[in-house]
Amino acid sequence: MQKFIKQFPVLSQYTYVNTATSGLLYDGLLDWRQEHDLDFLIGGSTMKMEGHRLISETRNSVGKFFGCKTDNVALVPNFSIGLNLLLEGLEPKGKVLLLEGDYPSLNWPFESRGHATYFLKVTDALEENIYDRIKLDNINVLALSLVQWLNGIKVDLGFLRNLKKDFPDLLIIGDGTQFLGTESFNFEDSGIDVLGASSYKWLLGGYGNGFMMFADGAPVKFKVKATGFNAAGGDIEGREKVSFAKQFEPGHLDTFNFGSLNYSLGFLNEVGMDIISEQIKKLALKAKGELENLGLLEESVVKRKVHSSIFNIQGNKDLFAKFMEHDVVCAQRGNGIRLSFHFYNTENEIDKIIGILKSS
Repeated sequence: MQKFIKQFPVLSQYTYVNTATSGLLYDGLLDWRQEHDLDFLIGGSTMKMEGHRLISETRNSVGKFFGCKTDNVALVPNFSIGLNLLLEGLEPKGKVLLLEGDYPSLNWPFESRGHATYFLKVTDALEENIYDRIKLDNINVLALSLVQWLNGIKVDLGFLRNLKKDFPDLLIIGDGTQFLGTESFNFEDSGIDVLGASSYKWLLGGYGNGFMMFADGAPVKFKVKATGFNAAGGDIEGREKVSFAKQFEPGHLDTFNFGSLNYSLGFLNEVGMDIISEQIKKLALKAKGELENLGLLEESVVKRKVHSSIFNIQGNKDLFAKFMEHDVVCAQRGNGIRLSFHFYNTENEIDKIIGILKSS
């Protein structure tokens, strides 16, 4: 593990517990990016014309990494753009269940298009409450982040799988930005119809790249209007042959950005998702216990049996300033301070944070 952690120069200067805001650049990816741009510098269009191979490789890597058919993967600049393109093809006839305080780029696109939206408060009984509301209000669409950005509450993935079995006509749309990259995940077994993500957080892919994954039965529920020459693979006669996933790729995709995602998926595979998952779980368990003992976590988080590695603790701007004085990089979110731990963090760093909190 240490040989991988050494690739992140930021960690030698700071206690970086802010991956929920931005993942880190590391030596291997920097080297790849420099080689990429050098190839462009000396090759010009010759290099870029070969870029479609790298884009295809990235699409294949995403599908293999997350257990999704390659043809059901769309590469998008970020989750927000992907979701907005998707919802242009969803008739606002049904009832949509959203979570209060969920990421604005998930909730706002539904609200702005006139969908009948119902909101559910996020509590420790999240799954039970979702089930009851879907049954009571005849909900057609459930849209939620798999991990909540403000307090790190993580929906039970087994619950979503069973929910789809009980309500097979329910359309489940998920944002995996704060989840994917923290543990092994198989999309085809998840029960989720559409799952998108931006890749600059836990996947360490940098900015300007993301993806959408679609279950086999998802396309029939949408009439997506987006299209373009790139979607047809540059075939002037191919307009009517564009697949559902390719409708999300109407224009050229940047080999620098998506090549970065492809490289980072390989890097995470090299570290090992099992190892990454175990390290994150260990850190999350320790952090939750220590923060709970100090009375800094909200009740809904304390009561949850399983939680992510994102925590929002009680704290004002003075505490935030104290963290910064001690080189702890975190974020002010909502009414508190958000701490988030990735595999490159350590238990010693948690001890340091707890020490700062006890001395405050």
